[in-house]
Amino acid sequence: MDIAGSLLLAIALMLIIEGMFPFVFPSAWRDTFRRIAERPPHHIRIGGLIVMALGLVLLLIAT
Repeated sequence: MDIAGSLLLAIALMLIIEGMFPFVFPSAWRDTFRRIAERPPHHIRIGGLIVMALGLVLLLIAT
């Protein structure tokens, strides 16, 4: 599989996982999203950094 195919596969898997939570638990997803949106921007930025770092670590482990 070439790099474009791998990237498309990764994006497809991300979209499936991202869509699963609002589909299965719509009320809980809305409440959680609302609570996250009420946080200060700095806290949201730190959370995003943690998620990106975790993704990078998992990517390094997988390759």
